[in-house]
Amino acid sequence: MSVDSLTGYEIGDFSHGGTTRTVLRAGTGPAVVIIAEMPGITPRVADFGRRVVDLGCTAVLPSLFGTPGRSPTALYLTRSLLGGCVSREFTALLRRHTSPVTDWLRALASFEHGRCGGPGVGAVGMCFTGGFALGMMLDSRMLVPVLAQPSLPLPFGARRRRSLGISDRDLAVARERVADGVCVLGLRFSNDSMSPPERFDRLTEEFGDGFIAVEIDSSPGNPHGIRTRAHSVLTEDLVDEPGHPTRQALDAVLDHLRTGLL
Repeated sequence: MSVDSLTGYEIGDFSHGGTTRTVLRAGTGPAVVIIAEMPGITPRVADFGRRVVDLGCTAVLPSLFGTPGRSPTALYLTRSLLGGCVSREFTALLRRHTSPVTDWLRALASFEHGRCGGPGVGAVGMCFTGGFALGMMLDSRMLVPVLAQPSLPLPFGARRRRSLGISDRDLAVARERVADGVCVLGLRFSNDSMSPPERFDRLTEEFGDGFIAVEIDSSPGNPHGIRTRAHSVLTEDLVDEPGHPTRQALDAVLDHLRTGLL
């Protein structure tokens, strides 16, 4: 574990269903569960958590894979991705299935709500975990779901490109929650093949005005010089400058959390 990049976080754990995982916590106020992208809780994921703390919320970062605080490299990313694809906790390829790890995440969110108070909790999934906030909506305490570049199931084939990585039963509950007023926020780069446009089209079909799509132009020759392979909106590909589309996306997420929790 790289401690230097985790300054300000308390390192603990949480157990549920016979599974114990490391959990990083910082701040006070309503809890926001930040579910890191591959390869794990990188320094930039930790930085995003500090933004949530500055907002007035408690940042809760469960470690589902990788080494907390470690910087991403191509080899580290590949190893984490391969591990995630073969793990029974994640439905990397299955359509219309909710990843089993969301049950553990719901339990964590429930625990943190009891510990931190507030009207409910928020969740920010990223990439491999991008769609997990949908499954966490089965718990009525989940008030602010954010889907950053949701990439499961891996988009191989037309049906998987439209799939949301959630069972039909859980999707029906999510639709009910949206009908009751919960708003789902989604983020992606326009040229990102790992989080395809068909997935956002499906989210719009399912949730209507209850889904807010933030799509950032990453096409060749785009005016902000964003690379065509950009993927991580809130972390590795964030350009933290006023007026930049990724900074605007970050601000949209923070405003979404503020509105729903504060």
